[in-house]
Amino acid sequence: MWSIMSGPYGGSMPLEEIGWLRRGACRSSDPDLFFPLAPSPLQEARAKAVCAGCQVLEECRAYALRAGESDGIWGGLTPQERRRSRFPAGWRDSAAS
Repeated sequence: MWSIMSGPYGGSMPLEEIGWLRRGACRSSDPDLFFPLAPSPLQEARAKAVCAGCQVLEECRAYALRAGESDGIWGGLTPQERRRSRFPAGWRDSAAS
């Protein structure tokens, strides 16, 4: 049975998927640091600094990539970095061949 929890950043997440979230370094941080209205290089650096020392960085990153999270810093990656990770440079070229 799936249990659904309202995520700290909005939306619903299956508890089985995000049990690691309670151990995240971000759990006591202001969500605006990870989900700003107007991202800036300084804000991204501050959020990534929190992620850098996190014991669940890999779980967070894997979740964000698997779930297709389109906003915020997850697992130390920005939305653009996650997109590049899912779709590496040249991926369209190899499909067209």
